Amino acid sequence: MRCPPPATGPAGRTLAGLLALVFVAAAVLLPTTAAQAHGTLAMSTPAANATVAEPLTTVELYFTEQVAANAYFTVTGPGGARVDNGWRHGSPRPLDKPVREYLLVDGKFEPKEYSTGFPAVVTLAHLPAAGQYAVSYLSVASDGEPVRGTMTFRYTGRPTAAPAGWRPPVDQPDPALVAAAEQHATSGHAGPAASAVPTAPVTAAAPAAPPAAAASDDDEGGPGWLAWAGGAVLVAAAVGFTAWRRRPVPATRPAGRPRPGGTVARSGGGTRVHRSKATSGGRKVARPAAARRTVVTAAVTTSARAGAASAGAVPAGVSAATSAVSETVSAATDAGTGEVASAAPAPNPGSRLGNTGLALLVGGLVVALLAGFGLGRIGSGTRPADGTTTAAPPATGAALAAGDGHQHGPGTGAHTHPGDAGGAQAQVTGLSVNAGGYTVEPAARTQPAGVRADYRFRIVGADGKAATRFAVVHDKPLHLVVVGRDLSGYQHLHPTMAADGTWSVPLTLTRPGGYRIYADFSVTGADGTTVPLVLGVDHQVPGAHTPVPLPPAASQSTAGPFTVTMGGTPTVGVTVPLSFRLDGVDPARLQRYLGAYGHLVVVREGDLGYVHVHPDQELVDGTVRFWLTAPSAGRYRAFFDFQVDGTVHTAQYTLDLP
Repeated sequence: MRCPPPATGPAGRTLAGLLALVFVAAAVLLPTTAAQAHGTLAMSTPAANATVAEPLTTVELYFTEQVAANAYFTVTGPGGARVDNGWRHGSPRPLDKPVREYLLVDGKFEPKEYSTGFPAVVTLAHLPAAGQYAVSYLSVASDGEPVRGTMTFRYTGRPTAAPAGWRPPVDQPDPALVAAAEQHATSGHAGPAASAVPTAPVTAAAPAAPPAAAASDDDEGGPGWLAWAGGAVLVAAAVGFTAWRRRPVPATRPAGRPRPGGTVARSGGGTRVHRSKATSGGRKVARPAAARRTVVTAAVTTSARAGAASAGAVPAGVSAATSAVSETVSAATDAGTGEVASAAPAPNPGSRLGNTGLALLVGGLVVALLAGFGLGRIGSGTRPADGTTTAAPPATGAALAAGDGHQHGPGTGAHTHPGDAGGAQAQVTGLSVNAGGYTVEPAARTQPAGVRADYRFRIVGADGKAATRFAVVHDKPLHLVVVGRDLSGYQHLHPTMAADGTWSVPLTLTRPGGYRIYADFSVTGADGTTVPLVLGVDHQVPGAHTPVPLPPAASQSTAGPFTVTMGGTPTVGVTVPLSFRLDGVDPARLQRYLGAYGHLVVVREGDLGYVHVHPDQELVDGTVRFWLTAPSAGRYRAFFDFQVDGTVHTAQYTLDLP
């Protein structure tokens, strides 16, 4: 296979210059991303996911504005106990890399760069063991948006002793802080990897966020604009390079011979004119090369700005970078083609691609880059975090889980799902028989005590027809959870669906009384999108009912032959880890059940609200870990399903949140 001849002379310089220009544009644009609201976490010391070998006494979290005076922070150690010992505001300092946030101004998101970080310094009482530590936070930004999330780091050093007389804190956030945060019932503040990825350094210092100025997560779906832009550049580059390699080498023309389809002439001022085949009134029309340069430059500039503007606004720096790109393309065209001065040499006759073609090709790469930026902006988290979109991937950087709307990466902040209630209910579903345009319709709402009966139901859409397309999540298309109104009688079942959309499963309820049945599923729409929902319906077993009182809160529970210890401190409005360890059992004996090492269902006493829980998909320090954001004070019942030696067991806990 013959290799193309080296590009030398003006054409070679043109190619090298324009390709360098593409890489410069990529370097300027690709590292840039956007946060959605105000006050996001921009960086931390130690950094998220860092491994630390030396003992720490503090953790510093840098936000784009100063956190509220009643902000709340916790640090949870490997055993599930808190190790934080208060916090304070620190002195502002420059961020390692500026952060771009998008502020809603007159109904339109406008970009703003922040280069100053405002630290919250959280004191660590001690480091009781090597392992992963989780830092959770809750605050309210100056615009009223909640700022909440979690970051983690791993400690590999020696344990350190706690101060004399110190005890792990058990305090809860200020109720006023929780109420203010829940007013927006939103997320978008899951941490630096989710909502405030540092941008490329800017040439001029970006305006610092004043303590009270407007400024602000863990996805959940769709590729980010970074992937769009990178993909667009790679595809355009591949197509262009293939065309360049495949184009046959033209025969060398004798010096002075005109190009086919046109003539070359010198005007009196030394400007070369290329006469094309275009005619006007039967005669050929000459167009100065400078005019052609202007057209190419304008096309690059207009297309690039249009690509960035397709998301609603041109982010800071894009317009300037685009102008620089267009000007450099114009200058490179002048230098490479000899269109300006009489002393400019003729093009390299051995080039496989004409000079104008080179300019158009590489200009197209720039346009593709910028268009990819715009497309990615449309689908990757620059929309308002008002419950209509889900949170971004968490600060810990863990991969998203199955995507049912309930299993998410660790540290995901508060968020809503279709049909969720607003306000303080943002983390609770299953309160209604209908949500998101779908309704659960049971064939019967009662059955005798102690009798095995087929429980039948349909999921009906807004068109009155039974839904039949469901996404398989955790190995099943639908999970049915049954709980008594006194939070006893828990069952986790998996019904089967008939061709007409009727679901059925054998159900035995031994005790009279009221029950709540939750259908947890993700329905697939006609356009292929999935809608995660939890619908709840009441079920009755006639007879004399004697409620079973809830056991007191305890960290240990017996499930079959196993004692399971729960670690962690459930906290109102704050995403915190809960870990479950089988005492005296090798973690290697734990088996995946429905695609994970464990499943956790949490139900609130009273209204029987079904609380979303977010698990880690792998064991963490030998434990099964989940992330819980308790929506309110009160009592809850937690049901932890796990599998050992092929048998599924359930450990049950009472959570008492003051």
